[in-house]
Amino acid sequence: PPTLETTRLRLRAHQTDDFEDVARLWADPAVVRHISGTPSTEAESWWRLLRYTGHWHHLGFGYWAIEDRKTSRFLGEAGLAHYKRNLDVACRDMPEAGWVFAQDAWGHGYAHEAMSAILAWADRTLDATSTWCFISEEHAASLRLATRLGFHETQRSRVMESPVVILQRARRKTAP
Repeated sequence: PPTLETTRLRLRAHQTDDFEDVARLWADPAVVRHISGTPSTEAESWWRLLRYTGHWHHLGFGYWAIEDRKTSRFLGEAGLAHYKRNLDVACRDMPEAGWVFAQDAWGHGYAHEAMSAILAWADRTLDATSTWCFISEEHAASLRLATRLGFHETQRSRVMESPVVILQRARRKTAP
């Protein structure tokens, strides 16, 4: 994966040295509250880390580890995936956007900064006509962020018995 840099962030490939940070992130009940509702085990976090690498290898896109440029502190992860979800969504074969940050990184604008860089990269690089995401109806902060990023609600559904909002963002034309 390419390394992307913003004013405050470095988005880089995951490495096996990230395992403890990834495991800590996904084991936090507050972090997963609106994602799965269940903290991940170390094994599940390890599989996630390997899945990120597989996405890049096979699809040419995936998730980045997000770190503070000044301190190199791990803040979270964000990117694009294709999980072949069993959802009746017209755009389900397009890249699915997602972001997750540690609690101490919430409220600083990091998710917007990271996802803006990722979506700009996708617009320049990928052939996909759009990206999509689904967010728990109860996750107001992520729904606001998705709207700021240019996603628009297309439908509502249920994932793991939880109501979700399905949003789509059209690819933006970039200057030559």
